[in-house]
Amino acid sequence: MNKRRDFLKKLGLGSVALGLTSCTDQLKQDVQEQSNHPCIVSTWNNQNANQTAWNTLQKSKSLLNAIEAGIQIPENDPNDTSVGYGGRPDRDGAVTLDACIMDSEGNAGSVTFLNGFKNPISIARKVMENTPHVMLSGKGAELFAFEQGFRRMDLLTEESKEALKNWKKESKYAPEINAERHDTIGMIGIDSDRNLAGGCSTSGLAFKMKGRVGDSPIIGAGLFVDNEIGAATATGLGELVMKTVGSFLVVELMRNGLSPEQACKKAVERIQSKYDISSSQVGFIAINKKGQYGGFALQKGFQFVVNTSNQTQLFDAQSILN
Repeated sequence: MNKRRDFLKKLGLGSVALGLTSCTDQLKQDVQEQSNHPCIVSTWNNQNANQTAWNTLQKSKSLLNAIEAGIQIPENDPNDTSVGYGGRPDRDGAVTLDACIMDSEGNAGSVTFLNGFKNPISIARKVMENTPHVMLSGKGAELFAFEQGFRRMDLLTEESKEALKNWKKESKYAPEINAERHDTIGMIGIDSDRNLAGGCSTSGLAFKMKGRVGDSPIIGAGLFVDNEIGAATATGLGELVMKTVGSFLVVELMRNGLSPEQACKKAVERIQSKYDISSSQVGFIAINKKGQYGGFALQKGFQFVVNTSNQTQLFDAQSILN
């Protein structure tokens, strides 16, 4: 046991400080044997969001509260140009937001094409808890948000206005791979009772056509939670994830015995086999009922953050194209 502890220290895994490392099944096994439950995992380098979720889970003992609080961090950050307030607008200058949330009981809530409210993850939760529906969209979602006590606000920042102005000089629509090393936040987790939950939030592709909605608010595409098996969430070009029902596929692959990383890889390979992915990025993260986690992507550059007991890890996900 002492030898094992010394080995982990040499790897930097015994520290609370954030460490960047390659994500392999063996390394994750070492980490997970040490940390076990609970666990919070999120896409990209969302360490502040992950830490907030972790702290909320320790205080409230509610995984759903933790997921919501964590995702609110980038939603409220005007410097995050792909989620919430400050997100890049569509080509008509409107910032429209999408989000969904899912709990351990299989309940789900979603909002799409939401304009004028900066916390779509919280509104999605209200849809789940206070309506008989799963998804509300556009003006209906906005009316519901207002009735639930959410405050209207202008989501377009001066920086976003300038970005739109510059984009209109060419009006070229070409989503960038790993734009600013961030695109959407998907967050999944498991608590000490081995219950799972997850959420996903985005402002969508920059300068998209009016009305475009990606995978992020769609149950089974951008997020899926099955408390018997595991949870998965996606990031990247939503059209590719929707066409393959990506997060549901990842969970089903775990149901068939694959590890989280293997399941994410198989889902990515499914996309690669069907579509031209030369200029596109898609990444998945997943966690199973044992608390094991993993991620995989089409292109290099995808990262994800993991919080376990007294430990934060930033992983570079493996990818098909390097």
